[in-house]
Amino acid sequence: MLWLFTDAARLGDPVAAVRRLPPGLCGVVLRDDAMPDRKTLGRRLAALCRERRLVLSVAGDWRLAAALHAGLHVRGGRRPCGAPRRLPALTASAHGAADLLRARRAGAALVFLSPIFATGSHPGAAVLGPLRWGLAARRGRGAAALGGLDGQLVRRLPRLLCHGCGAIGALRGIG
Repeated sequence: MLWLFTDAARLGDPVAAVRRLPPGLCGVVLRDDAMPDRKTLGRRLAALCRERRLVLSVAGDWRLAAALHAGLHVRGGRRPCGAPRRLPALTASAHGAADLLRARRAGAALVFLSPIFATGSHPGAAVLGPLRWGLAARRGRGAAALGGLDGQLVRRLPRLLCHGCGAIGALRGIG
């Protein structure tokens, strides 16, 4: 499954990008915590995702996730303070095996293990590379890949362990 991560600085108009995703086959993670009109964007994306049969997950804000009837995206496998257990942690981010296991314990159905390759979202960050990514994913019963992916690099991932891919820059041109 392909996931689009919103990023005000790198993606531009996420609504236009979501409109071009294949119906019923993708998901969207709403990030951009500091965006002044995040709730408005969230409502637009939630309506569009319902219309196109896409999954929506809201990063970090369980109240907004609940209001939008969306899943919650937990960072580093840690549920936000006060988040009720009944709200599912649909997706999570992880930057190593410990985060990945923490995310699974938090109830995340899909964990994005990153960054696998160099990425514009986190310039200069240490990357896992396919081998370390695969070893960590194996310990966590599989994961989704995120960070610096494109059509060529995705082929370097271990197929049995890779449960999806997330992207920003690689999907920029679709919007």
